[in-house]
Amino acid sequence: MKKPNGRSVTVYDNNVEQALRKFKKKINNSGLLQELREGEFYTKPTTARKLKKSQAKNRWRKHLAAQSLPKKLY
Repeated sequence: MKKPNGRSVTVYDNNVEQALRKFKKKINNSGLLQELREGEFYTKPTTARKLKKSQAKNRWRKHLAAQSLPKKLY
């Protein structure tokens, strides 16, 4: 018998819709789909580094924007 790997859902009272919603949420939270999408095409290591660096810059820019005071509206 297979052991559940955390990506299985039990259907109760023939409520397939609820089980499907739970399953989709588990898959989304586990990051499995994101891994599959990333592994679909080869990205060169330099491109991956550039992408990570630009994402970090954008996160930092967003963080700074959230901390700044609003513009004067007059």
